[in-house]
Amino acid sequence: MATDVHGVVFDLGGVVLHWSPTEILRNAFADEATRAMVKREVFQHPDWQDMDRGILLEPEAIQRFRRRTGHSVEAMTNFLETVKASLVPIAETQKIIQELAAHNVPLYCLSNMPATTADHLRERHAFFKLFRGVVISGEIQLMKPDHAIFEHLVRRFGLERESTLFIDDHLPNIEGAASFGLKTHHFTEPGRCRTALRTQFGFDHALAP
Repeated sequence: MATDVHGVVFDLGGVVLHWSPTEILRNAFADEATRAMVKREVFQHPDWQDMDRGILLEPEAIQRFRRRTGHSVEAMTNFLETVKASLVPIAETQKIIQELAAHNVPLYCLSNMPATTADHLRERHAFFKLFRGVVISGEIQLMKPDHAIFEHLVRRFGLERESTLFIDDHLPNIEGAASFGLKTHHFTEPGRCRTALRTQFGFDHALAP
């Protein structure tokens, strides 16, 4: 490969997996007022980031969600299971990952999510086997866009920051990675990502549509 990139790191939610809180809420609750309340007290509450960081474990989070929303423990437990189940693969990105792997491009994963969610996904999706390394925020108590998690990534897997391409849909994460020294691609849709990777690696044919 005639390229200055020797490894590609994928975010998960919004890049490899569908992630839509609005759709999750719409499917879980019938009325708009409840959706707005759960969005505020769960998704937008600092507890959600603390779950991603691994400093708030799921059982305690469920109790806090119960107290703030007035829903039962069972309802909040089921809601978190619904959130996990909503993280289904984006078919077009799956094809990109498979094509890169077929070209022997070293692939990695770096995602903000609770350890329990990562465990759920590992048990169900074979694409994890295509990653040479996986970093999950909830397992190491570090989060994007902090430089510390990017430092952990490159040290753990022996990567050179200037030859590692990081792909994420969340702009603050892209900005954090870029300021750390990684090459970046701001993911907006699979077709644009596919074109950028084809150009980067100079493949003879386009990545699978």
